[in-house]
Amino acid sequence: MPRQQTDRVYDELLVTLARSGDDRAANRLAARWYPRLMRTALRLLRDRSEAEDAVQEAWAGICRGWPRLSDPAMFPGWAFGILRRKCVDRIRKAQAQRARTAPLEAAPEPSQPARGELQVEIDQALAELSDDHRLVAVLYFGEGLSLNEIAAVTGTPVGTAKSRVFHARQHLKSTLKGETDE
Repeated sequence: MPRQQTDRVYDELLVTLARSGDDRAANRLAARWYPRLMRTALRLLRDRSEAEDAVQEAWAGICRGWPRLSDPAMFPGWAFGILRRKCVDRIRKAQAQRARTAPLEAAPEPSQPARGELQVEIDQALAELSDDHRLVAVLYFGEGLSLNEIAAVTGTPVGTAKSRVFHARQHLKSTLKGETDE
């Protein structure tokens, strides 16, 4: 059995146990999923502190919502959907606050940890994408979600998710190869 499939089955088992009240399974699931959720939140919010807060809020919502999750196999899409909503809420709050304080002060630059040159180029290419395309690119290429799962996270038809992945891939390829759309 391929590793990715084994990981999914293990996650399903942990979700099932956590839903039945097994705290050790819930803690193990949190340890396995925190890095994935954090990577996605960082790419969407581009601020470590905001991303950490969004992941904490998302995980609290995930734990509260386990009883409503009908199929443990749906956990990845369901969890990323909760995270996406928390990130969108934070983006909206930040935009509203910037609109109120814009004349008074300049917005702070997002914090970025030191990384390799290629990672910086990838992050810059992702930043050029629209929010919808960036989200599907992060979920598809970064987190390995299927098109069906991405459609569930974004609330769009599978065809729309597929189209967004295609366009994101095209943009990332051309940007990383140094091509421009001039």
